[in-house]
Amino acid sequence: MNPALLEKALAARSHLFDPAHETAFRLFNGFYEGLPELALDLYGRTLVLHDYAERPNGDEALARAAAEAVRGLLPWLGAVLWKVRESPSAAVRNGRILFGKPEELDRRIVENDVRYALTLDLNRDASLYLDTRKLRAWAKANLAGKRVLNAFAYTGSLGVAARAAPAAQVVHVDRNKAFLSVAKDSYSLNGFPIRRADFQASDFFEAVGRIKKEGILFDCVFLDAPFFSQTRLGKVDLEKEADRLINKVRPLIGDGGTLVVVNNALFLPGADWMRTLEALSGDGFLKVEETVPVPEDFTGYPATRVGAPPVDPSPFNHPTKIAILSVRRKDGRKAAGC
Repeated sequence: MNPALLEKALAARSHLFDPAHETAFRLFNGFYEGLPELALDLYGRTLVLHDYAERPNGDEALARAAAEAVRGLLPWLGAVLWKVRESPSAAVRNGRILFGKPEELDRRIVENDVRYALTLDLNRDASLYLDTRKLRAWAKANLAGKRVLNAFAYTGSLGVAARAAPAAQVVHVDRNKAFLSVAKDSYSLNGFPIRRADFQASDFFEAVGRIKKEGILFDCVFLDAPFFSQTRLGKVDLEKEADRLINKVRPLIGDGGTLVVVNNALFLPGADWMRTLEALSGDGFLKVEETVPVPEDFTGYPATRVGAPPVDPSPFNHPTKIAILSVRRKDGRKAAGC
């Protein structure tokens, strides 16, 4: 592990640290900053190492060297969690502690004055996606008084940000009850009331069908699906069939509403994705209004960036491609609001 790479990365991110150590961001993105085997995230006082070495056991020597180097630069760290992405063991993918104790893993962070609960070893990811930080800021700033559907909610962070907007109402849908429990914990941290109907443990395709039958319309739908998944009710494939998902949720959005789509297919060029969105907009009932960039701690900074993604994501700035679309309806029906 070259300490100079980390020192340069930390210097570029000096403005992101806070005195209370309650923030979260990507500390080092090896894909862009010179060491593709590692990505390092900071959640409060916990360092999370994502090991992308192409071997089932990862590269423990490299992980420990990186952990020690960061601890030398950030002596206030309380714990280090190592996640081996290619491990056949779910426990290893979810994370092994290299430093500290389980009870020292951070359980919450604060972002844009909103509190988010954490369960850093819940699964292969770390329970809060840091690359959508600017989208959460958009949600809080733009969804006051709106009725929102957070599809594929995971731990609910986009919906939590939306709920932080005054008088917003959010329905979270995810198949996994454990993920939705984290969303509820975030509600509790922020003092938001928890209504059972707002947290639906359900397959996406089943939920969409049920909502259509009920005739409920939303002002905004978040569609942040996994790259690929398949259940008996349907398939998700963001590289080849993301347009099918969009067409599934379009009927759930009221006239004048908004559809927010996140496509994180690594090998899907940004230009191809934009052409898909423009083709869907050809009937005049969808329109791409804006794209939301991924923060620079994910893309690397001018002084630290040495690598590039496997395919060109432009006009987006990262393979996590975020687009905000306006929606019109032939029948003119609007969401009921809150």
